[in-house]
Amino acid sequence: MARSTQDRILPGILLMLAFCLLAPLLDVASKLAAEGGIPVGQITAARFIVQSGLMLPVVLVLGLDMRLSGRAFGLMALRAALLVFSTFAFVSGIAVMPLADALAIVFVEPFILLLLGRLIFGDHVGPRRIAACGVGFAGAMLVIQPSLQAFGLIALWPLCTAFSFAFYMLVTRSVSDWMHPVVMQVHTGWIGMAICVPVLVLTHGAGITALETVWPLGWQWLWLFGVGFWAAVSHMCMTYALKFAPSATLAPLHYSEIVVAVILGYLIFDDLPNRMTWAGIAVIVASGLYIIHRERLAHLEARVSAP
Repeated sequence: MARSTQDRILPGILLMLAFCLLAPLLDVASKLAAEGGIPVGQITAARFIVQSGLMLPVVLVLGLDMRLSGRAFGLMALRAALLVFSTFAFVSGIAVMPLADALAIVFVEPFILLLLGRLIFGDHVGPRRIAACGVGFAGAMLVIQPSLQAFGLIALWPLCTAFSFAFYMLVTRSVSDWMHPVVMQVHTGWIGMAICVPVLVLTHGAGITALETVWPLGWQWLWLFGVGFWAAVSHMCMTYALKFAPSATLAPLHYSEIVVAVILGYLIFDDLPNRMTWAGIAVIVASGLYIIHRERLAHLEARVSAP
């Protein structure tokens, strides 16, 4: 049995590492599109349009049941709306900020999620983990402060992503026990598309730069396709990683995404974090790893004390 469990954990680890390698490519494609003149709203819509088109054949091949109850549809609509805003906010940030800076700020999301779990679900959160959350937010301030000076209030967009994605994860948590992850992805994709497209149509010509639409040219088509393609592939890797290995095992690996973002940011955009940003990244990662450690201990204690 132990051998079988180990055999399942290894694919989970490999898939999680694949997510950390591929997810920054979504950010790179988004930044290339934004710097190439594609408005943020159009990039956001492209994610859901392409993702829906790619995921639908997967559903058909697997023969999954796509029917939704009224309650399930409401939760999927909320999940999609939160992901739309999360994507819009993050693309708004990386349009002008280095990838690593924006991603480091987004990594306060586990701290937000921990606190929301305490407030909404009544999860037990001890003083050590609360203190680690405070330290993690302090690390985020080290990243945000120079970004505010350099880019203005745009530097707060990734923080909006962190809060929105934390609520997105709470909704995901509430439905993951009874909905297939692929079905969840597809419904989130088409509902997200149904949110984005009418907004872009209604605001066209209204003078709202972020929500304007332009006709892509040349490489811009590839960047827009890449936004949806890398989103679909990377998130499927994460989804199936969680099927093979427990989240406590995979969570520490997630921080390798920052390393990949730094490397890609330097190679493609010639961006490197400054000293204060490096310090903030170190504080955020250390705080996150400590919380993961405390979560593991709490889980083990609960198992030992269970009858």
